[in-house]
Amino acid sequence: MKIMKDKEMALVKEILAKLGASEEDQELVAEATIDADLKGFTSHGLGRFPQYLLSIESGTINLKENITIEKETPAIALINGNSGFGQAVSYKAMQIAIKKAKDVGIACVGVHNTNHFGVTGFYSDLALRENCIGLVLANTDPAIAPLGGREPLIGTNPIALGIPSDSYITVDMATSVTARGKIIESKRKGLDLPDGWALDKDGNPTNDPEAALEGSILPFGGFKGYALSLLIEILTGPLVKAGYGHGVTGTASPTKDCTKGDLYVVIDPSKFGDFDEFKADTEDFISQVRATGENVAIPGDLEVKRIADAEENGVAIDEKLYEQLKGICDDLDIDIDSYVEE
Repeated sequence: MKIMKDKEMALVKEILAKLGASEEDQELVAEATIDADLKGFTSHGLGRFPQYLLSIESGTINLKENITIEKETPAIALINGNSGFGQAVSYKAMQIAIKKAKDVGIACVGVHNTNHFGVTGFYSDLALRENCIGLVLANTDPAIAPLGGREPLIGTNPIALGIPSDSYITVDMATSVTARGKIIESKRKGLDLPDGWALDKDGNPTNDPEAALEGSILPFGGFKGYALSLLIEILTGPLVKAGYGHGVTGTASPTKDCTKGDLYVVIDPSKFGDFDEFKADTEDFISQVRATGENVAIPGDLEVKRIADAEENGVAIDEKLYEQLKGICDDLDIDIDSYVEE
């Protein structure tokens, strides 16, 4: 089964409307969900959507959210998301960061009391559209055991960085070997995990998604990924007044209050010099990179290909996800089969 982009947008918005979400939240959640699916991060698109509905039912997502700016300077803001949709809170935080960066050159906005927001790169992309560099960091429920340890303590802690240019230059990745959502997706699909992804609760390598979720995910690159995830934990925990370590809940457990934190950093290149010159130099460098071999790719190429394919052919929906979505739609008197196709 599959669903086309416009149908997915309409389906997500109809479900959220029936649950009482505002039109603005419907739009932002739908856009972020579709962005994940088009880029191929299906574990963070419709595949994660049922989790948001559990959070709404449990009251851990506040449908009447209204962000509060708790502290502010010309370059910095600390935001309380008031338990709103992570997508809506994050969008507003990044818009504040962009405006401040346009004023003073660089801005940093921290967020606490928010919710899971989908894919990190959706928000760094917002900066690209304004000819700015966007950097986004977040922490998650404990998933990575410190090197030498067995107990998960550090999140999969994603990082996204985008550079404005004529090319799409961006990276969006977990600091673990894989995102937790991909393990959840593998469990739903009944697939084994590749070697080197995870450990069970006793610290032994495992290919079983369920054992991995009970155990820990390995950091990418050994010590380097571990070190990066640990430092992101500090920047998105203590720095922004959010949870850290064992204190982070809600990104993998939708019935618990979400205590994660986010950090949004925006740089306006025009404050360093002529923006067109910056962009031309960046494109010149990208040309040099591509000239080193016929099959050379830059970060962002894969997403561009995936987006083009998904916009033409639709986003695949596996049988188990279809059944989850059908159950949700049946409860809300929505005909899911008017949205999906074989």
